[in-house]
Amino acid sequence: MRFSSGRALREQPAHAVTFFGMSGVGKTTLAGLLQRHDWFQYSVDYRIGTRYMDEHIVDNFKREAMKVPFLRQLLRSDSIYIRSNLSFENLSPLSTYLGKPGREDRGGIPFAEYVRRQAQHRQAEVRALLDVPEFIERAKDIYGYSHFVCDSGGSLCEIVDVADTSDPVLQCLSQHTMLVYIRGTADHTRMLVERFRAHPKPMYYNPRFLDAKWAEYKSLRGVDDAAVDPDDFAVWGFEQLLAHRLPLYEAIAERYGYVIEMDEVPGVRNEADVLDLLERAIDRDIQKKGGAA
Repeated sequence: MRFSSGRALREQPAHAVTFFGMSGVGKTTLAGLLQRHDWFQYSVDYRIGTRYMDEHIVDNFKREAMKVPFLRQLLRSDSIYIRSNLSFENLSPLSTYLGKPGREDRGGIPFAEYVRRQAQHRQAEVRALLDVPEFIERAKDIYGYSHFVCDSGGSLCEIVDVADTSDPVLQCLSQHTMLVYIRGTADHTRMLVERFRAHPKPMYYNPRFLDAKWAEYKSLRGVDDAAVDPDDFAVWGFEQLLAHRLPLYEAIAERYGYVIEMDEVPGVRNEADVLDLLERAIDRDIQKKGGAA
């Protein structure tokens, strides 16, 4: 959605917003705040994990359980039940399933398996984002919510083609919601890297980028697939990923949406503050572009 002015946003009887950006910039904070003020909160990662990846996640749990003789017998006799307890606050089952490529004795998985799971995640994320219009309607029809907020994953920029004016995901989101990029700071980027070094976690990569970086990493370290340290690759890859994603976020905001700064988020206390923030973002964008709506 594009607006002729910040006031035009205010005059809408119903609002629909999609927040996007890197981890930790405040997407979930703002979405959770709006949820407490009678907005329907749609978490893309939660939808991925519960609707489109749940069977993959649970099957992986079962494969691990089958390696334990005691649990193996119980599973084969249907004596125990295994499920994922994924929630808005705990997405660990999803990230654990994605895994990290490299040496299995250090917690890694074979690169081919990693690529397969990445493809599953990509397909699931696309589907979850294309579900947004349906959930806007369901929120109104079933629960009576007039307002909708989509908390997108950090990998939104990896599963779209910003250069393609007919990209289905970007067309869907921009037609049905106000796309808002929460832009981080240089200090935040450094913090993300330090946090990731302390606790490396699975990430989603665009397949072409992944292939290139996997080959580059192995060349730099002088190792083959079987000798890759999964945590070392995860940390190295994350720093590469940050540099790759930032211009993509900017391009999405420039073509389809608006920008708010991460530093503006801590001052937000209620729904009125969020709407003020969005109104300022619209007016800034119009001023930046010479007054064109």
